[in-house]
Amino acid sequence: MSNKLIIKIVSLFTILLMTGCQKDDYTFGSINAPSNLKVTAEIVGKTADDPYGDGSGTVKFTAAADNAISYKYVYSDGTSDNAPNGKITKRFTKTGVNTYTVTVVATGKGGSASNTTIDVEVKSDFSDDQAVQLLTGGSSKKWYWAAGEPGHLGVGQNDGDATKNFYANYYQAGPFEKAGSPTSSCLYENVLTFSLDGEQLKFQLDNGGSTFFNAAFSSVAGGSGPDDACLSYNTSGVKTVSLSPSESVVMSNPDHATQTRGTTMNFSDGGFMGYYIGQSSYEILSITANRMVVRAVMGGNPALAWYHIFTTTPPNQNPTTDYTNLVWSEEFNTDGAPDPAKWGYDLGRGNNGWGNNEQQNYTNSASNIVVQGGVLKITAKKEASGGANYSSARIKTDGKYSFTYGKVEVRAKLPAGGGTWPAIWMLGQNYATKIWPECGEIDIMEHVGNSQNLIHGTLHYPGHSAGNANTGSKTIPNVSTEFHIYKTIWSPASVAIYVDDTLIHTVPNDASLPFNSDFFLILNFAMGGTFGGNIDPAFSQATFEVDYVRVYQ
Repeated sequence: MSNKLIIKIVSLFTILLMTGCQKDDYTFGSINAPSNLKVTAEIVGKTADDPYGDGSGTVKFTAAADNAISYKYVYSDGTSDNAPNGKITKRFTKTGVNTYTVTVVATGKGGSASNTTIDVEVKSDFSDDQAVQLLTGGSSKKWYWAAGEPGHLGVGQNDGDATKNFYANYYQAGPFEKAGSPTSSCLYENVLTFSLDGEQLKFQLDNGGSTFFNAAFSSVAGGSGPDDACLSYNTSGVKTVSLSPSESVVMSNPDHATQTRGTTMNFSDGGFMGYYIGQSSYEILSITANRMVVRAVMGGNPALAWYHIFTTTPPNQNPTTDYTNLVWSEEFNTDGAPDPAKWGYDLGRGNNGWGNNEQQNYTNSASNIVVQGGVLKITAKKEASGGANYSSARIKTDGKYSFTYGKVEVRAKLPAGGGTWPAIWMLGQNYATKIWPECGEIDIMEHVGNSQNLIHGTLHYPGHSAGNANTGSKTIPNVSTEFHIYKTIWSPASVAIYVDDTLIHTVPNDASLPFNSDFFLILNFAMGGTFGGNIDPAFSQATFEVDYVRVYQ
């Protein structure tokens, strides 16, 4: 090694040592909180004749304080703005004359801060009566995802690029793309109802209790993982919708008049339009009597805008000619025990309460099951029976009648009471050689009294059984006081489950699934268990009534 190289290394080490030993200086002078904070508000268009402004809802604020280096405005409508120089123009959008409390925070060196408040009373004349009419039809209207349309769910950029910021240029879902997996199929079961309550626009989302979450927000419903998923999340309750002028980046585009309607829907109480992206405001890009396109900036990620397309026609992935030829029926017109030529019994308690920790013992006693007055009556009772504390019944067409594909209709009235669990379902006839769930199971109707009026339609098969079943649900009024028709239309293309004509759940069928061979029918009334839940201590008895069972092909 040369002497020159050694000298250079030593010199460099000395410089680094000197630099490393240098003491950092974090001092920046004395810290004095901003003082003498004053705020003025100029209501645009305010005159003696119009003391609340010109109806635009626009207010110009100016804040100033000693020792302040930045300012922030926090408004009582839930929004806020940063204003480094203290000046900001804010548009308030609630229709009519409204008072808003504005908190202004002045920040100084070292994060020191002081604040003050000011009230402003301002008028907004914005309205979009045509949009309200189109949304509601003048009273109430239901909307659905336009699942068959490319781009019904999409995402794009949210920036100043006027050539790309008004459509889903990053990603557009293909037709029924989200129907192929139980982690996302719940999206197409959404029913969005807009209605008028006097002059107030209202909204209700019926998603059967299962919400499609963007992965960034899955923790809201207790989920985790890198992918979007359907998670249990209650969206019940009517929301109020206010309309306001759009303030998105699209409005700055030269061609914005052809790219957006310029109206934003603001949903109260965390309301949203089916896909959870942490947002409750949606810009209407276009709307007609039967089609609507909206845009929403993703909560927590302002670089992304999501696009949704809705229609007034329920989604139908595999339209099938309805099965209309009646091939088998049970009308329950003969009093006494169920017809033994059509029905057999499951008796006893089964293994582990029929695999579900159920609390009943199944019998063939007339006190538990009888045909009377044209109706089959299955009655669960609180009584000692076969080592259980409850008795009930379960009948099936196993070995007597099975079929592949068709329409099943069962007209029934359901029992009520905490812990009750009636079911209308089908099981693969090959269950002895293809052990469940390989044989497949189609649950046309399940209802638990602890969730009154919530009807479940479910498919069990390999990879999607028990707690991971492919399921959907909807609230149907009066299921325990009125008869309804519980129906499945089962074809090579799909299995669709309905109550009356309301779609509860649909799953695409293909050759990889077990739903392409004979199935038989089962009617039963369970108590408690893993799905039925806690049984009401006051329960004494309840009856599941079936008017008829019909199979069409």
